[in-house]
Amino acid sequence: MPRAGLTSELVVAAACDHVNRKGVESLTLASLAAELGVKSPSLYNHVDGLEDLKRSVALAGVDLLAEACRDATMGRTGKQALTALAGAYRQVARDHPGVYALTQVARPNDEQFTAGGERVLRPVYAVLAGYGLEGDAAVHATRVLRSALHGFALLETQSGFGIDLSVDESFDWLIDIIDAGLAPGG
Repeated sequence: MPRAGLTSELVVAAACDHVNRKGVESLTLASLAAELGVKSPSLYNHVDGLEDLKRSVALAGVDLLAEACRDATMGRTGKQALTALAGAYRQVARDHPGVYALTQVARPNDEQFTAGGERVLRPVYAVLAGYGLEGDAAVHATRVLRSALHGFALLETQSGFGIDLSVDESFDWLIDIIDAGLAPGG
């Protein structure tokens, strides 16, 4: 019998908060149950174990990333759209580091996760279309863009930028370089 007031949504939200504060490695059913004030077996009314919980957190993260990228790019084109997209991506990684980390775990046989990934790609492809990139060129450009943004986000969230110089300025450089590379003839 599920505990009164405890829902699957609340369990996932608590897990999201947990991984953002303490890291993905620290997430266990026992640690989450303790935070929720329940015994571990109670969580099985809402998730099918730790991997299912991590999947649910990843799905929440993909939804968050898709919405942030979509909202940031609406009504924008060219470098303005690229800057907004990159900024939204970076902000999600900064504000939700644990959730973001779980969105990066490949789940190729998971239709729901794949559909979420496609929602993230829509604004990316729209931005790239503004640079005249479609088809295979858009896929290659997406891989380059994702690699650059993910690498920056990973370094930033793991305190990888140790030199006392503006990280925001470095991010602006990254956007300028990507914009120049995506521009026709770039």
